[in-house]
Amino acid sequence: MTDVPSYLKGYDDLYAKDPRDAARKWFAEARYGLFMHYGLYSLLGRHEWVQLKEKIPVAEYAKLKDDFTAENFDAEAIADLAVAAEMKYVNITTRHHDSFCLFDTKETDFNSVNSPCGRDLVGELAEACRKKGLGLCLYYSHGRDWKHPHAPNNDEWGGSARPDYDPPEPTYATGDDHDLQIYLDFMQAQITELLTNYGPLAAIWLDGIAVPASGNASLFKCQELYDYIHAMQPQVLVSYKQGLLGTEDFQAPEHKAVEDAGKPMEICTTMTPKSWGYLAEAEGQHQTADQVWDTIKAAREGNCNLLLNTGPLPDGSIDEYDEKTLRAVGERLRKEGFPGE
Repeated sequence: MTDVPSYLKGYDDLYAKDPRDAARKWFAEARYGLFMHYGLYSLLGRHEWVQLKEKIPVAEYAKLKDDFTAENFDAEAIADLAVAAEMKYVNITTRHHDSFCLFDTKETDFNSVNSPCGRDLVGELAEACRKKGLGLCLYYSHGRDWKHPHAPNNDEWGGSARPDYDPPEPTYATGDDHDLQIYLDFMQAQITELLTNYGPLAAIWLDGIAVPASGNASLFKCQELYDYIHAMQPQVLVSYKQGLLGTEDFQAPEHKAVEDAGKPMEICTTMTPKSWGYLAEAEGQHQTADQVWDTIKAAREGNCNLLLNTGPLPDGSIDEYDEKTLRAVGERLRKEGFPGE
């Protein structure tokens, strides 16, 4: 009999018949997950879009890798927190728009293993989630990349595709030299690594939808990518925010529900106002336990999951206030159940 992924225990019979159907049922019943935005931007504490907002040159921004230690990133503790919070899955930014990767990749040296950290953080989290029976969802920046030479550029894909550097960034391919297919091949190779090296995954969670949606989205060949992902791991669910093609397995809009497309929906929101990554100036302004409860209630009233984000501190540790809040909410969930159920 085929081994059932640890997060799908209890769905064994359905998994044997249709792994993706089992995963959809699990997802609909999971209700609640932990999101984490962590990367080089965390070291600055000025928003995960700091490179674009402050127009930090690519070479200058890349120097942050030399200070990335993640000395207090503790995958076991993160998984334990998710369990204590009554969450059923964890999602981490494997690669955000700045293109820095938290996993061991052969496609670029711009990664955590090739930094003072010297560790594969995604690998550590995958093992911790497997032990705890948590689903592991992997965020991957698809439509937007501020480092790769052949990623979508502002000339074709609008102003938010790249930082608007003046003078222009010399490493960006432009005009006839620009080849989007090179970038698409890079992404598929990395997603292949994620699907190959970290055991059964619950979801591939794509971000950057505004870029392909601003032009000819067919150039991104997303349906081919979705089919490839499902062929690699049949149980893996695919999302692309609120839905780029409409063929995604679930919708994942920010902060509030969108028009129901007849499929599961997960609202993602953050405990930090105005930012997903660590924001130093937001200290003391994070969601309280009562606010989180109300957020869960609103999601459940819409029959949506809630993916609740915390931005780990520069050293990789979870914000103490957020941890206290999540544990308090988890205790209330154990006592009262999910609101409205």
